[in-house]
Amino acid sequence: MTFREKLEQTNDFVIGVELVSTRGTVAETRAARTVSFADELGAHDRVDWVSITDNAGGNPQLAPAALGGLIRSAGREVVVHLSCKDLNRNALESEAWHLATQGLHNLLVLSGDYSGPGIHGGAKPVFDIDSIGLLTLLAEMNAGIDVTRPGAKKSSHLAATEFFSGCVVTNFKLHENEVIPQFLKLEKKLQCGARWIINQIGYDSRKIHELRLWLEHHGWGHVPLIGNVYVLNPGVARLFRTQRIPGVVISDELATICAQHEAAPDRGKSFFLELAAKQLAIYRGLGYRGIYLGGIHSIAELDRILAIERSFGPEDWRQFAKEIRFSRPGEFFLYAEDTATGLANAALLNPAYTASLARLPTTANVTFSYRFSKFVHQLMFVEGKGLWNAGKRLTGQARDPMQGPAWMRFAEHTGKAMLFGCKDCGDCSLLDIAFLCPESSCAKNQRNGPCGGTRDGKCEVADFECIWSRAYDRMKYEGRAAELLAHAPVMQDQDLRGTSSWANTWHRRDHHAKPIIVPAAQIPIPVTGRGEDSPPSRSV
Repeated sequence: MTFREKLEQTNDFVIGVELVSTRGTVAETRAARTVSFADELGAHDRVDWVSITDNAGGNPQLAPAALGGLIRSAGREVVVHLSCKDLNRNALESEAWHLATQGLHNLLVLSGDYSGPGIHGGAKPVFDIDSIGLLTLLAEMNAGIDVTRPGAKKSSHLAATEFFSGCVVTNFKLHENEVIPQFLKLEKKLQCGARWIINQIGYDSRKIHELRLWLEHHGWGHVPLIGNVYVLNPGVARLFRTQRIPGVVISDELATICAQHEAAPDRGKSFFLELAAKQLAIYRGLGYRGIYLGGIHSIAELDRILAIERSFGPEDWRQFAKEIRFSRPGEFFLYAEDTATGLANAALLNPAYTASLARLPTTANVTFSYRFSKFVHQLMFVEGKGLWNAGKRLTGQARDPMQGPAWMRFAEHTGKAMLFGCKDCGDCSLLDIAFLCPESSCAKNQRNGPCGGTRDGKCEVADFECIWSRAYDRMKYEGRAAELLAHAPVMQDQDLRGTSSWANTWHRRDHHAKPIIVPAAQIPIPVTGRGEDSPPSRSV
């Protein structure tokens, strides 16, 4: 059966293994080893699919399609990672057609890590669209795209593709204003066409359980959820400890345990393989649909993990769940703790969180600039009200309607540059992000929610607070936190760059006037209603 059939038509617990691509052609020695390992994985009767990374860490590597084609031709299911960091929307569409032609239909869609060093220095990241934009594009391709070629009088209909798109989520975050936006973005990814989910690397069973509960309590419990198991070693633990791998963090306690095992004769290998097997058992016990194994480099390691897991009793995972609880001091949890199991309490939200919802919070992010921006928006940019008609008339009568009167353009550019560091994109998302600019204040220009790479609320690239954490605080202050991503999906129109965003708003040229509708057939059908043990709907 295909990967898709196993997830959608059976209750099988599926096993995938991550294959990290290498730099150079398949003729290179290191690449040859990778290809050899891929061949072994392809022949393994317990491996349901092989997952191939896309320039992991933002570093240049052999394109995943090159390895994926080899594995696919051998009859093994492949999941190809497709990220937005290196390609604009046209190149992503082109790559999608390439993958479809090769029969590589299983895609793990990501925004991607910030670009790392390449030839002659650092590479310029792209991030023309993000994971939500790419999921939307793939859903439209699955429905068949109508295109008009240059010079043609009529549009033509392109054949529908068969992509089975998945997404990634992480709730292993320190602060509430990181965790809740991740959940909200996950729901938007599902609404935009994601059909299965992999969680980010993490070592806290309570957080793992929380993700499962959140999906169930919000009508998405039917979507296949796959657990991420990364096999640690002392060196990798030190790397994760630095938080240089975006979105991956380990606690002081786990870092200490890893360091202690480095003195063992096998540098702790037996311990780390058993730890991975225990995680596998926890995911199985919590009702996840499979695991995604990373950090293994040989078939012997894979076989050892699977053999250890087979030796466990059917209820042993509950004890393992109590053991693998490596959270950090002050870490936010959405659900209260079930003291009997150490997991999340399915019937009770975290009392500290519900208390914060019941009172008006105070936040430094509700600034004068924010309040003033809201006032100006209500005055000028609510259709048919205030100064809307006057602004539309003035810009429409200007010599250049894309710019408007010179005095107005000067006022717009100067004011927005002073308040927001405006980059003159012409397709403004200030309203979408609680009057914070994604071009000047987000390294990845994320317009549809936060990426997964924040470090304790800070941007993974620069040392400033994530704009989506700030936006969440502002909207929670007003009791509108659930509306954080009500606007998505957004795909910025680059043709408007350098023009007046005011004029584009008044004349309905920007993304606000052109909402993107995802084909209904591409959206997983949510389960209606909530279980009797579900927490109140105000949970998000």
